[in-house]
Amino acid sequence: MRLRGRKGIRESLEQQTDLVVLDARSHKGQWSDFFGNDRPIYVEFGMGKGQFISQMSRKYPEINFIGVDMYDELIRRGAEKARIAWEPEGVETPPNLKLALANIEYAEEVFAEGELQRIYLNFSDPWPKSKHARRRLTHPRFLHKYRGLLGSLGEIHLKTDSRSLFEFSLNSFADFGLQMTNISLDLHAGGINEEHVMTEYETKFVGQGVHIHRCEAIVGTEALERYQAARLDKYRL
Repeated sequence: MRLRGRKGIRESLEQQTDLVVLDARSHKGQWSDFFGNDRPIYVEFGMGKGQFISQMSRKYPEINFIGVDMYDELIRRGAEKARIAWEPEGVETPPNLKLALANIEYAEEVFAEGELQRIYLNFSDPWPKSKHARRRLTHPRFLHKYRGLLGSLGEIHLKTDSRSLFEFSLNSFADFGLQMTNISLDLHAGGINEEHVMTEYETKFVGQGVHIHRCEAIVGTEALERYQAARLDKYRL
């Protein structure tokens, strides 16, 4: 991705220590301390311009959110959107949100084992060529990382407009032995699904009539037990 950033962007980010984290690796295993509480931590890998993670933080104040991206310019844009999202609450700095500059390739150097409860993968680069399959964020090598980072209630939530990436991801989840649920080939069929916070790309694609594919993969043992118990209760009814 090529981005045209503003001059002095790094200096601007350095002045936003209340929201922006430039030394993400130094917080490995200590993110709860950084937030100042032990609430669940949800992370979006590849947050883009930050609309999704900003709106999620406001909608779910009982959850701690971290938006991760490797580009200074996207962190800057995300910081702007985060502050705007919280303006109606009269809050300058979102209390439950951090934006971390980091490369997902080295996620295990940023987060400790079991430190996260949910990972969002929203409209990730599909890397359509077969020779680039290892770069897809649902490739088994990434799933191995995620499984280590996610705790007993861990889940992966995926949204994409790419049918090929979605099919690849479903196969990856299955090969990895993950239980999948809430699978949708057209999330907003019949109109906008108001239960879901939308990303910038999603808003654009839905407006163009593009189908949005979505699924959840259950990673944590306790999360799986809860899912199976709920299914049994449903069948008993």
